[in-house]
Amino acid sequence: MSEVKISAEPRTEFGKGGARRTRRAGKVPAVLYGHGEKPKHIALPAREFAAAIRKGGANQLFAIDVSDGTQVLALPKAIQRDPIKDTFEHVDLLLVRRGEKVTVEVPVELTGEAAKDTLIVHDHDTLSVTADATKVPDHLEASIEGAEPGVQITAADVTLPAGVELAADPELPVATVTAAPTAEQLEATLPEVEVAAEEEEAEVGEVTEESEGAETAPGAEGEENAEARTEA
Repeated sequence: MSEVKISAEPRTEFGKGGARRTRRAGKVPAVLYGHGEKPKHIALPAREFAAAIRKGGANQLFAIDVSDGTQVLALPKAIQRDPIKDTFEHVDLLLVRRGEKVTVEVPVELTGEAAKDTLIVHDHDTLSVTADATKVPDHLEASIEGAEPGVQITAADVTLPAGVELAADPELPVATVTAAPTAEQLEATLPEVEVAAEEEEAEVGEVTEESEGAETAPGAEGEENAEARTEA
């Protein structure tokens, strides 16, 4: 994976308020740490950072040029996103050196087609591997070509590029091939689903009736009190 050059500037405002002002200015709050260095708070251009992550993935290597003269290589260690706006809230960046080995989580992609009438269950979407900091793969591949029901793809079955070593348990399940349910099996489950839905509707109706009864009770009591006052 090639490195992406990106500019940054020192960040002097901290806390939630400072982070919000940084994001409003079109930048992403970030912190650089590692190699025994004191953490350095910086702000990255949001558009450039987002474009690099979209293209290279969460393990994109950055060559960061800070406006105070600092020049470093760093890998994203933790990325916080806003799930609604789909924007970057904060980034932790790990300082690395050329030739240094790092352990990272890399996405696994399944290739090929399993046997007919099967379903694929993804047990783990990423695997932990160790690689040169400047040569971290953007993804790994595992073949399911022709796999029959009952076949399980493990970490040991994943193809690793040269220089990349598996850090996860070799027996860690990545994907499991199961038999797809037949039409008869699907139809057999429909009555159970319908019964469950009817029972749920009945419970909701009972709760509603009880609530309505509770609301009218004070009114009835008020009428009885009014009649008592009239008689008096």
